[in-house]
Amino acid sequence: MQSYADSLPSGFGSKQEIQPPFTGGVTPAKPLPEQPGTFVPLAPRSLREAGLTESQIEAYVLKYLLARSPASGREVAEHVALPFVLVEPVLHALKELRLVVYRNTAAAGDYVYDLTDLGTERAQRYLKTCTYFGAAPVSLEDYNASVEAQSVRRQKPQLESLRSALSDLVIDNELLGQLGEAVNSGLGFLLFGDSGNGKTSIAQRVTRAYGEAIWVPRAISVGGEILRFYDTTHHELLPDNDAHAPFDDQKIDARWVRVRRPTIVAGGELTMQHLEVMTNQVTGISEAPLQLKSNCGTLVIDDFGRQRVSPTELLNRWIVPLERRRDVLDMASGRKFEVPFDQLIIFSTNMTPSDLVDEAFLRRIPYKIDVNDPSEDQFREVFQRTARELGVDCRNSSIDYLLSRHYRPTGKSLRFCHARDLVQPVTNFCEFRGHALAVTEQNLDAAVKNYFGK
Repeated sequence: MQSYADSLPSGFGSKQEIQPPFTGGVTPAKPLPEQPGTFVPLAPRSLREAGLTESQIEAYVLKYLLARSPASGREVAEHVALPFVLVEPVLHALKELRLVVYRNTAAAGDYVYDLTDLGTERAQRYLKTCTYFGAAPVSLEDYNASVEAQSVRRQKPQLESLRSALSDLVIDNELLGQLGEAVNSGLGFLLFGDSGNGKTSIAQRVTRAYGEAIWVPRAISVGGEILRFYDTTHHELLPDNDAHAPFDDQKIDARWVRVRRPTIVAGGELTMQHLEVMTNQVTGISEAPLQLKSNCGTLVIDDFGRQRVSPTELLNRWIVPLERRRDVLDMASGRKFEVPFDQLIIFSTNMTPSDLVDEAFLRRIPYKIDVNDPSEDQFREVFQRTARELGVDCRNSSIDYLLSRHYRPTGKSLRFCHARDLVQPVTNFCEFRGHALAVTEQNLDAAVKNYFGK
């Protein structure tokens, strides 16, 4: 096995400059190279490339065998997500130390391993510090390099990309242009306007304009402490077939997973705790905060101004990261570390921006976009689209009736959400009575009464 000093790091499909370790304060984000490369995490050829030490591998192997032994060497390597050629020498060393024994032979020169009493005792000591024994973590430096390579600031979506991303919504050209400029900046913006006009729907879709997939680590090592990153709640796994065609001579690093560019939505439940590293004191495992998990994607702060924390307190937390594109986090041990702050942040609110925070804070949000009520033509289009999606027959005369009977005389404002909120009750009306699915004056009257309460 190669020693730690035998080789230089080269485990990525694109060569990126490794970020220096955090030494205090906040440094500005580095300028991006002019020609972005394709990031593909390739399997490491040495522990140095993997950013790991033999003692770290020992801990993961012993904890795994404590839970799952006996197991073959290849099963152990698959579990810790490292090439067998890197794990096998560690297993042999553990046998020499009488921490494991051979229970049987396995295929291709492999063995089935089991813990000795001494190995069990050491594994239990490791568990008292941290119970994690999943995929080996990637180094913080490699993670930072991956974000630089896949940054939203590298993506410069054009008009057609954004139009495609929002194709299932009715967006006028003026609003599309405003959104395009904001998305192209890769910084962030504020959507405001009355409830029900699609602010959240817009925010949840714009990530598509940046491209489909990125690679994220299952876990990150921060000074030897485990920071769990991959989260099935927020990360949608994608197949990696043909994702590394230019690098077919090397396998993908199994410590990374290919996911859809994340769109993470945090609403009224958001607290300051969600923005910091959270550590389970029993397991010793730390969890990455929301903004870190949303790197290279979009973080939506929905219902901005209605969180359990004030808008000012929230922006105070992010005032430096928003400007410098770097964030400083703390592990449970007190260790500080710096990470990229690289996501499109979208604040969505029903309130007027000036009522939320003062001008100094609003300057940190470069774009403020008013999402207005739909015109009658837009409302008609959304209504017809919704009816088609739900398999409901809808004639223009029915929408004429709805507008002339229930909107214009009362001065009721149109909302984009009203289309689905009225067509769905129409289907319920028809299905309950055994009628054909169709929008009629009778079931529109019933839907309006039920929905608006009068």
